[in-house]
Amino acid sequence: MSPECKVCLTRMPKSINACFSRFSHIGGILCIVGGMIVYMTQNVAFKWFSTEYPLYEILLIRGVVAVIFILIILVPLEGGFTAIRTDRLNIHLFRGFGMVIANLAFYMGLAGMPLADGTAIFFIQPVLITIFSTLFLKERVGIWRWIAVFSGLLGVLIIMRPGSGLFQLSSTLPLIAAIAYALVQVNTRAVGKTEKASTMAFYNQATFVVLSGGIGLGIGDGRYANGGDPSYDFLFRAWVAIPAGDLLLMFGLGFLLSIGIYLIFQGYRISEASLVAPFEYIAVPLSIVCGIFVFKDHLDPRVWLGIGLIVVAGIYTVYRQAMHGRRVYLSETRDLSK
Repeated sequence: MSPECKVCLTRMPKSINACFSRFSHIGGILCIVGGMIVYMTQNVAFKWFSTEYPLYEILLIRGVVAVIFILIILVPLEGGFTAIRTDRLNIHLFRGFGMVIANLAFYMGLAGMPLADGTAIFFIQPVLITIFSTLFLKERVGIWRWIAVFSGLLGVLIIMRPGSGLFQLSSTLPLIAAIAYALVQVNTRAVGKTEKASTMAFYNQATFVVLSGGIGLGIGDGRYANGGDPSYDFLFRAWVAIPAGDLLLMFGLGFLLSIGIYLIFQGYRISEASLVAPFEYIAVPLSIVCGIFVFKDHLDPRVWLGIGLIVVAGIYTVYRQAMHGRRVYLSETRDLSK
């Protein structure tokens, strides 16, 4: 065997590993991008339906379909129906309740404001997670992440414009959604090491079904709707019979939600969080494009500035948090190997 062949054989495993690693990273990025496209499709559909149907009815239909999909597809992939057994039911119910609040607030906000504005405000949640992590998990945060926190909050204020004649009450709703979602994510960090993804997904969507159905039973007669504010009426509108075409689309939302959950989970599973997490922010430019071409939204220069601050602050925060998690993991791995 020639020396050249020996060199090739020696280097081949490393080349193969590098190749697989590269494809893994590309696959992870594509999964995250695909998941964000799914979620943006959901946002467009909810805003489109907000003028005709009540929010709780859409969430109920979507939740039922998602639960069925999770039980048929995701649960068997993680060991069967024993995967939904848990000793931490109270924590799962807290997470589910928080996600219901986040969805109600976010979609109500989208009904009364441009799609890009609401999406950008909601994406302040990585910054809020940083704040809540320091308060509840006692995590240490450096000066640059605190600068990112203040930059992101400044971006939210620029978009919301409190104290001005352009301020809308509906613009506070995506912020409420971001706060609820951030609290859920901080809680997830505490339970994610012991609970499976299918377990969390099942109880999350089951809570949607129960609470959405309860809201429908309580206010489904429409007695609280006033026909004035689009965000308010989206929640309090009377329960309606949905035509077959729109009902099929709502079934599709439940199926897409399950696909989106799987793609996001798969993206973080096969690739590094520090690489794929910033790609979640593709939802912001997608929301701008959809808002302009689907809903004829107009963004003034001040809104562009606010969106830019939130996106930069969020991407930096996500990246730094992912790198911190990687360092912790490597440290724990070294300790175990001693």
